[in-house]
Amino acid sequence: MDSSGDRFHVAMSVSDHVVDLRAVGEIDIATVASFRAALWSAPARPVLRLDLSGVRLLSAAGVRALVAAHLRVRARGGELVLVDPDPVVARVLRATGLHRVLPVRESSCGSARELVACAAA
Repeated sequence: MDSSGDRFHVAMSVSDHVVDLRAVGEIDIATVASFRAALWSAPARPVLRLDLSGVRLLSAAGVRALVAAHLRVRARGGELVLVDPDPVVARVLRATGLHRVLPVRESSCGSARELVACAAA
């Protein structure tokens, strides 16, 4: 059996206005604690951008973590933006209605200024 570290990891980069998180792997009951820890460890910035292009699975536990992160980031005056979800993950976002709550963007919003502008759109 795979350990959760083999199935999931997150990379973070921080700039003045944006925190970029890139999640890779499966977000399920076995890995959601690592996912949540990465979201919670992100420093406060106007935008927390979560790249989901490498996520193959998003379970209900992952959806709950996204909602909690959205509420936490919004309470600090920021915005959580989902970027480039895999088609399977995009289907979960649509099925749960989360795409109406959280902005979902394509990675064409590249620079920090463009991302802040895209997040505001």
